[in-house]
Amino acid sequence: MENDTKKIGVLALQGDFIEHIAALRRLGVDAVEVRLPADLQDLSGLIIPGGESTTIGKLAVSYGLMDPLRHFGRHKALWGTCAGMILMAKEIGMDQPLLGLMDIKVQRNAFGRQKESFRSDITVPVLEEGDVRPFPAVFIRAPKLLSASGKAKVIASLPDGTVVAAQEDKWLVTSFHPELTTDDRFHRYFLGLV
Repeated sequence: MENDTKKIGVLALQGDFIEHIAALRRLGVDAVEVRLPADLQDLSGLIIPGGESTTIGKLAVSYGLMDPLRHFGRHKALWGTCAGMILMAKEIGMDQPLLGLMDIKVQRNAFGRQKESFRSDITVPVLEEGDVRPFPAVFIRAPKLLSASGKAKVIASLPDGTVVAAQEDKWLVTSFHPELTTDDRFHRYFLGLV
């Protein structure tokens, strides 16, 4: 399927959905904002952006999106970045609305407060296809991916070994923000899962 035939949604309840839409449109993808269950129709995949996971979860409950998102995720590609990774996790050790789809355990805000945000160049073998440049990963109040089990596999770590990205079939999670860079390789990789 070529990019010009893919329609990708970005959950647009809160957070940096505009940046994901801009990245997708740079790649020639029909990208749309998703706020209601009806917005999921005809989509090939969905990105759940960074933001505040509790707020995104509560708004998703208010808009009747939780079950439609779970149903969508069982059949289509999903990518959760930062807060989106928290929402996709089965376990976070706290009580808040979760989709609970992916066999990962996540710790919220594990890298510290906003002022402790940082960028780290990481190696991501699944992105390479001959391009071995490190990926410029931007971390903002980022969650830590404590473990991946079952079919979930680690695909990237920080130089100290901290896991920061995983994949389970068509589901992708990153604790950082690829949409805040000009490097579109993660968006291209996600489109390949769709």
